[in-house]
Amino acid sequence: MPAQLTILSGKGGTGKTTVAASFLNLAGSVVAADCDVDAPNLHLLLDPTLVSREPFEGAMVARIDPEKCTKCNLCAESCPFGAIKDLVVDPFSCEGCGVCELLCLDRAARLVPEITGEVFVSETRFGPLAHALLRPGGEATGKLVTRVKEAASRLAGERGLDLMIVDGSPGIGCPVISSVAGSDLILAVTEPTLSGLWGLERIHGVARHFGVRMAVCINKGDINPEIAEQVRRYCSESELALLGVVPFDEEVNQATMKGEVLVERYGGPAASALKDLWKQTMGLLESTKTKT
Repeated sequence: MPAQLTILSGKGGTGKTTVAASFLNLAGSVVAADCDVDAPNLHLLLDPTLVSREPFEGAMVARIDPEKCTKCNLCAESCPFGAIKDLVVDPFSCEGCGVCELLCLDRAARLVPEITGEVFVSETRFGPLAHALLRPGGEATGKLVTRVKEAASRLAGERGLDLMIVDGSPGIGCPVISSVAGSDLILAVTEPTLSGLWGLERIHGVARHFGVRMAVCINKGDINPEIAEQVRRYCSESELALLGVVPFDEEVNQATMKGEVLVERYGGPAASALKDLWKQTMGLLESTKTKT
């Protein structure tokens, strides 16, 4: 199994994907997994070439066969979610509980798998990328993230790659928990705002719960020195390694708008700080792997 570095944030908009894309450039040959399946954007910076795609069945939904149905209406009367109208199932209301299938004496109502997303494998200039997209309102985001990571692990094994960089989802929900599974190190990207500090505390709680070592990076660390100091204090009190502070830099916006990876084409203070952050992160990851 490759070493797994998972880049997370307790909230959106902290610059997590900018860090992940820069790390992919600095790593050279590595496998990437974009586990933000609800709103993936890592591929926008990597100019990928699609290699394969496969459907993802993330939920079960009821269907009624009109040829078998005798219109007793028992299914509609018993559905706890009111998902059946005129003997037609509304897939957005159906929760796949199976009550209709259980009660239907004519076997007209049954649960069938529903395609709620797709899993992709692409080639990028930095190596293979496993990613996915969940359809709006789709179910089982955690399961889809697991599928992405399985694809990334398979690619790493086939190509002899010893590092997987995971760009996780923001927040602390199911996709984040699935992203954390199997991680050797979490790098939490935060920002010096009250919501950024709160998000850091939340993601630290997830890391503690699953027993995964976590380190911290402060992005745009100079925009609010007072709260940046609060982040530093939190890291110190929580015994979290603060591996780097990336300053605010207009080059980040320029690179993002052009769909470019910051450290690949720019040399300003943010790019320089990210290169130092990469070295610090790799050093901590190697020591973590050695201890385990």
